[in-house]
Amino acid sequence: MATPFLKWAGGKSRLVPMVAEGIAGLAVERYIEPFLGGGAMFFGLRARGLRAPAVLADANPELMATFAAVRDDPEAVIAALRPLAEAYLAAGREERRELYYRVRASEPEGRAARAARVIFLNRTCYNGLYRVNRQGRFNVPHGRYVRPLICDEANLRACAAELAGAELRCGDFAEVCAEAGPGDFVYLDPPYHPLSATARFTAYTDRAFGWDDQVRLAAAVRGLAARGAWFALSNSAHPAIAALYEGLRPLTVQMSRAINSRGDRRAPVEEYLFFGGRREKG
Repeated sequence: MATPFLKWAGGKSRLVPMVAEGIAGLAVERYIEPFLGGGAMFFGLRARGLRAPAVLADANPELMATFAAVRDDPEAVIAALRPLAEAYLAAGREERRELYYRVRASEPEGRAARAARVIFLNRTCYNGLYRVNRQGRFNVPHGRYVRPLICDEANLRACAAELAGAELRCGDFAEVCAEAGPGDFVYLDPPYHPLSATARFTAYTDRAFGWDDQVRLAAAVRGLAARGAWFALSNSAHPAIAALYEGLRPLTVQMSRAINSRGDRRAPVEEYLFFGGRREKG
């Protein structure tokens, strides 16, 4: 069974059972995910039997290039990643740090090497974050893992098998959503509206996802409903989000967060899960 080969802040593995239950019985002809991230929902629903053709997209070009490399040639990605993993695990603390920053500063040629760089950094950086600066350069510091699983060869092959045939795109969510219609199920997991002024974390690309984007997303979701597509949407349990999707009844779910540097501040937080394009249950 394939599991996400990247760690991702806000990954939705724990929401998979709820989404699977929400779409049970629907004749889904195509699965669309405009905010792919680490792909937890895609891999999770595939493991639960959703075999519809998939369109997977994200605004992060490096992320989508990595998914394409894993899909098309997992053996080449493994061959490029394996020596990095072996060197890192054999090194001492300071040597690991030096290797990490050397790889972070590198710009390898060839898409397998570039994908291996992304996976290596993701598996060895602080908290598995993906964050870039205004120049689009990955800038997360080195992590402190003792034995990180960097090159999971069996899982990379399993992910490639699940991604085979999937259409991968890099682009804005509105363009992807505009193509959805009857028979399509769209799962949307945007950067969340922050619950406080200090909770903002939307720098997955060199352009932050702000309130204007949340408004654009709500318009795109209304378009999905108008065209007869089914959808599920995750976001923060914030009054502004509830107002933005007025008319949709959200489920409130408890989700853990592991971004804060202090373990005692990683308490579960409430999130909204909206369903639309079908009759609400209950």
